[in-house]
Amino acid sequence: MQTTAVAGSGIGLRAPHVDEIVATRPAVDWLEVHAENYMMAGGPALRALERLRHDYPLSIHGVGLSLGSADGLDVAHLERLARLVDRLEPALVSEHLSWSIVDGAYLNHLLPLPYTDETLAIVSAHVARVQDRLGRRLLVENPSGYLRFAGAEMPEAEFLATLARRTGCGLLCDVNNIHVTCANLGGDPDAYLAALPPAAVGEIHLAGHAVNDADGHEILIDDHGSPVAPAVWSLYERALERFGPAPA
Repeated sequence: MQTTAVAGSGIGLRAPHVDEIVATRPAVDWLEVHAENYMMAGGPALRALERLRHDYPLSIHGVGLSLGSADGLDVAHLERLARLVDRLEPALVSEHLSWSIVDGAYLNHLLPLPYTDETLAIVSAHVARVQDRLGRRLLVENPSGYLRFAGAEMPEAEFLATLARRTGCGLLCDVNNIHVTCANLGGDPDAYLAALPPAAVGEIHLAGHAVNDADGHEILIDDHGSPVAPAVWSLYERALERFGPAPA
């Protein structure tokens, strides 16, 4: 499968910052964008990104592929993603361990999966199909957790590790999501890191989260709207010790 080297610290490129980055070319190692924001055939946003790709490696991060959908992959969406990847030739391509489509309707949210052998078979088949179509390794990101299915048969980290072994996919380790999930549902963030195979981790995410009170219970929400918390920075340091200098 095609791979392209990328290293160092990147940023999530958002629309309000595109003009400044085009004009000033800041010292950023690479840029990450949401795939769905650039799937139209043309337009100024895609043209700007095409100019930037000559100076910065790109990471294409999908939010709508719905790898866990029991209805199967949306073939049209996969084709749009494949055309974008062919056009931009990004260094990395990633998606979420989640589902968001049912009966042809997009639910506009990254919904959780029951971690069972049946789910593992579905997600594995979808990841294999995506990798075959793209001709490259897909990185799968751990989600932020707010509930746990009663019928779960394995921990999330074990599910991801098995998925990587079964399909050859990589993992996008979101250390903020690990912190949020363990705080909300219980669990040891360091044990989570220890369960992930280091060779599979191709990228790391850091982001902020909100702290909410729900009837006296503290709930963390992965909102990307707050500074990275000290506990997440600390977990990131420990992730680097385990995985090496993965691009972040």
